[in-house]
Amino acid sequence: MSCLSRKIAPYLLLIPTFLVVGLFIYWPAVYSFNLSFHRLAPFGNRTIFVGWKNFSRLFAWSEYTNTVIVTVAYVTLSVAITVIISLFLAMLLNQKIPGVRLYRTFIFAPYAISPAIAGVLWTFLLNPVVGHVNYFLTKTFGIQVEWLTTKPYAFYSIVFATVWKMMPFDVIFYLAGLQSIPDELLESSIIDGASLWKRIRHIIIPLLSPITFYVVIMNIITTMFAAFAIIDVMTKGGPANSTTTMIYRLYLDAFAFQKTGIAAAESVILFLIMSVVTIFYFLLVEKRVHYQ
Repeated sequence: MSCLSRKIAPYLLLIPTFLVVGLFIYWPAVYSFNLSFHRLAPFGNRTIFVGWKNFSRLFAWSEYTNTVIVTVAYVTLSVAITVIISLFLAMLLNQKIPGVRLYRTFIFAPYAISPAIAGVLWTFLLNPVVGHVNYFLTKTFGIQVEWLTTKPYAFYSIVFATVWKMMPFDVIFYLAGLQSIPDELLESSIIDGASLWKRIRHIIIPLLSPITFYVVIMNIITTMFAAFAIIDVMTKGGPANSTTTMIYRLYLDAFAFQKTGIAAAESVILFLIMSVVTIFYFLLVEKRVHYQ
């Protein structure tokens, strides 16, 4: 093979990848951005340029404002609970106890299933008639909760399911981080009389801060996008839009209500939010590497 052929061959092999990425990622993104400045004619046979009106309508729409509030609350609560519980479970799974590998398998199992299946499982668990959660509450406290159809329990329900689905991912990284901490460091702190809380606060948490930052970013992305299936299966955004996040509002406006211009504007807003999160992540990583 000639030198020229060796240089061209890698690009030829990458052509199918470039075509798939261009057709299914970049072209839809450009089309959505262009559509956000248009609206469909009444009969849907052409588009009409409206400039920034779709965006101004969104920010003046109280229902969309409520959607943003729900999204912020959902993301903040889900990510905070997931990170705290995952760190606690990782510390437990890092102990040298009999059967720890079996416990790790049980903890990691939810990561292997899709968000839609996770939503179905929690729908069964929270069923008001035959669900295990209500059975336990009825037997223990004599109460029965309509988890999926009443406020604010529907919101709590999707948070439970989301935390359960994201937790194995965080536990894996935290467990790997804990195993990289030198045993001599922890043993010397014990000899110096440091309590468990002080070891966690002054040694473990600071050393795991890069992992914490990474899992927080990944959890934000997951709750913003991948949790759509959980919401669609469990509550479909109800009751009274109390579980309608920004990604689910985009789905409703695009496919249920056929508000294509508004939906395109919503997709641009989501794109800008995730771009800011991504840029912030890379800037901090670059800054950390520079200081090291």
